[in-house]
Amino acid sequence: MLNRLSKYIKKIIIKKKTTIKDIANVLNISAAAVSKALHNDDRISEKTKKAVRQVAENLNYQPNHLASALRSGKSKLVGVIVPRTNSNFFSSVIQNIEEVLNKEGYSIIITQSNESFKKECASIDTLLFTQVDGIIASMANETVDLTYFEKIKKASIPLILFDRGENDLNVDYIGIDDYNSSHIIVEHLVKKGCKRIAHIGGYKHTRIFNNRIRGYIDALKKNNLPLNDELLIEGSLTIEDGREKMIQLLSLKNRPDAVYVASDYAALGALQVLKENNIKIPDEIALVGFGNEPFTSMTTPTITSIDQHSAEIGQQAAFAFLAHAKTKVVKQTFTKRILDVALIERDSSNR
Repeated sequence: MLNRLSKYIKKIIIKKKTTIKDIANVLNISAAAVSKALHNDDRISEKTKKAVRQVAENLNYQPNHLASALRSGKSKLVGVIVPRTNSNFFSSVIQNIEEVLNKEGYSIIITQSNESFKKECASIDTLLFTQVDGIIASMANETVDLTYFEKIKKASIPLILFDRGENDLNVDYIGIDDYNSSHIIVEHLVKKGCKRIAHIGGYKHTRIFNNRIRGYIDALKKNNLPLNDELLIEGSLTIEDGREKMIQLLSLKNRPDAVYVASDYAALGALQVLKENNIKIPDEIALVGFGNEPFTSMTTPTITSIDQHSAEIGQQAAFAFLAHAKTKVVKQTFTKRILDVALIERDSSNR
């Protein structure tokens, strides 16, 4: 067998790509037997399986997942689309999706939209071409047109949305109670004596940010606080955006005494501006972020924030996919799994 193996290694070096037939020729068995051995088929003896695995390793055999998917109708791959990966929230969601799916024999393909609708559409096309068995996604800030997400549904594979999603798609959704989160934050600031509370929010066309804005407005009304248009600002919620919006608020004749920011990154930018302008935090202006990113406990002062339970969101998204993967016909309906949130109180609002 060593001579035969040496012979085929030379051939492989020339053609560069090992196939099941190459392994079969070395062992003098059928390609079908090799395939069954690689898939741990019970009809193949342990001795043959061991020999096949050894030769496959020696020849650096790499399975062709796309070809396998075309033959079996299952790729054991799941696409995950996130706005960005450099966020503790999204990286935690991804980690927990992967941990759950790996145990069931699935691998994931991660793409990020960078909040771009165009990149999101390109990711969907790529994942569908790769024959993924399902897609788990959180929408980009720019996304208004749902045509590409409808395209996933038409492909008859499960679509699971988390954090950012739209009810109109009628698919599984896992997230938090964004509306109530705003109530929790406003109530917290009111208890600290704040009376003029500003909100730096995301764009209204994104459902979660719209819900946070509605919650903020209703919470002000509930506490008999004035709602001023100048105190409600929409933005992209990046660090730089947080800086710009905080500068805008500080330019007001009647400044706010508290600022609720719908993202920790934008809250960090706002914090930088407050410190640069020697504003006492929280005595002059209290600050609350959203997301409980790790840096919120490391800044000076530390930033009060909302914990979104990212680990559970990731696990629930994976479980939702697996429930559909076990059925022959994918029939999705609007199923919401809404998790409670927790306010992590820190120095930036602790008067």
